[in-house]
Amino acid sequence: MGGLREVGPSFVVPGPAGVAVRDRLKGLTAADEMVLRLVGEHLGTLASRDLKARCQAGLDHGSRQWAERKRILTGESSSRWAGSITKAGNDQWALARRGQLAHIQSLEAGVRTITHRLSQPLGAKGSKQAPGGYGSRREWFAKSRRLHVLSDRLKRERADREAGRVRVVRGGRALLNTRHHLEAAGLTEVQWRQRWQAERWLLAADGESGKRFGNETLRVSVDGEISIKLPAPLATHANAPHGRYTLTGRVQFKHRGSEWADRVEANRAVAYRIFYDTGRGRWYLTASWQRPTVEPIPLDAARAHGLIGVDTNADHLAAYALDRHGNPVGNPHRFSFGLTGTADHRDAQVRHAITRLLHWAQQRGVAAIAIENLDFTAEKTREKHGRRTRFRQLISGMPTSKLRARLISMAAEQGLAIVAVDPAYTSTWGAQHWQKPLTSTRRKTTRHDAAAVAIGRRALGHPIRRRTAPPPHDQSDRAGHRSVQAPSGAPGREGNRPRIPGPRTRSVPPGCGANAVDQNAQHRSGRSAEHESWHQDSLPLSL
Repeated sequence: MGGLREVGPSFVVPGPAGVAVRDRLKGLTAADEMVLRLVGEHLGTLASRDLKARCQAGLDHGSRQWAERKRILTGESSSRWAGSITKAGNDQWALARRGQLAHIQSLEAGVRTITHRLSQPLGAKGSKQAPGGYGSRREWFAKSRRLHVLSDRLKRERADREAGRVRVVRGGRALLNTRHHLEAAGLTEVQWRQRWQAERWLLAADGESGKRFGNETLRVSVDGEISIKLPAPLATHANAPHGRYTLTGRVQFKHRGSEWADRVEANRAVAYRIFYDTGRGRWYLTASWQRPTVEPIPLDAARAHGLIGVDTNADHLAAYALDRHGNPVGNPHRFSFGLTGTADHRDAQVRHAITRLLHWAQQRGVAAIAIENLDFTAEKTREKHGRRTRFRQLISGMPTSKLRARLISMAAEQGLAIVAVDPAYTSTWGAQHWQKPLTSTRRKTTRHDAAAVAIGRRALGHPIRRRTAPPPHDQSDRAGHRSVQAPSGAPGREGNRPRIPGPRTRSVPPGCGANAVDQNAQHRSGRSAEHESWHQDSLPLSL
């Protein structure tokens, strides 16, 4: 047991801090679409220029530089648009810094792994704590060259981070690289150019409480009317007072529409973003707002009525319901999803699987769902798994962060808590202690189902193994009861099991073995003589 790592405690995950809803803009005229394109292109150009200025400032950026950037943009747009653009630039720079740090940590892990393996003899066996040596001299030589490549990259990234330099692509680096692989992406140059320009547009504005309908820049009334504050160079296109343009189309939020309407009527801050889907040729509006921080329910309350353990896999969610004592109830369930196709299709598959899981949890009457606190950021490098390319692709394709965010958000709407547990040894110990006992002629228990049971038991505070080891004192009950599920104070723990009619086994026909667990009915020392009221008659003296 000395080689096992310490298992962290389980905890209830806090609920989402924000909400976002989206709806399609219908009924737009040609003039509306022209104005949206002009505004998006103009503000996108200003955003690109401002992001360049923010990146050039690096670590020396402060409130004075921020005010100067906003002053320059105000003359070409408006004060509110300038505030939205500069805030977006700051957020994008901060995101790039976090990505840069993650990349440095990944490079450091790769350098450490290669350095260790190069120091081992060829063919040396590894362990769970440390990898072994490389298999051949050729592989050793190739990895020694890769070590120099990674070391140079790490040195360059560290120098950039110390200097405050980041590399950001407005529109996305993946879409930029697609330009060189149009045939593989199934796009023409014109289609790629349209998508690239649309991704670089900017039609987003943060809200402000106390202003009319919660946003002065992109204003949406309760009845769905959309009004845009035009930048100064485009003020000639205004069709409403004060340099505003009102769209012909209306918006209606079907999902969380009442919550959105309450905020708009109360003039509370709501942020909006308008974007164009070039593949479908449609315009969409996204509304988002913050929610007050709500403390999660206590862990004991989440465990009170049992819970559902969920094992996350590359193509399905394996779930098993457990009562509060940690006993599996009923049959396991599997909620499949596919990770092929577009990003929207994959996201829809994940949401559909989570929806079915939540509906089943409500039918079971539980108050919580237990899931592993997975993070594969340091587990999918080629240096850690070597030639196991299929395994690397498997864990890289698992949408752990998106699934976790979706599950937390959707469970909060259903009033269900999410309990995060340490993922250490859940698959191994689950298969060892639960896969075979839960398998029968009518039910096949997979390794993933057994892992779901292990996850649920850890969330409930029980050990994963089915029973603890017997007491050391000659395997009796003098040092405590053997079963974890039946504590010493549980009523009826020594009573008979309920009689199940019908054939039991070949050796015990129906009608027999009714007192099989009645300890007082057995011929064993220390039982019958103390618990029954009979006494032995004395021998007659005449015999």
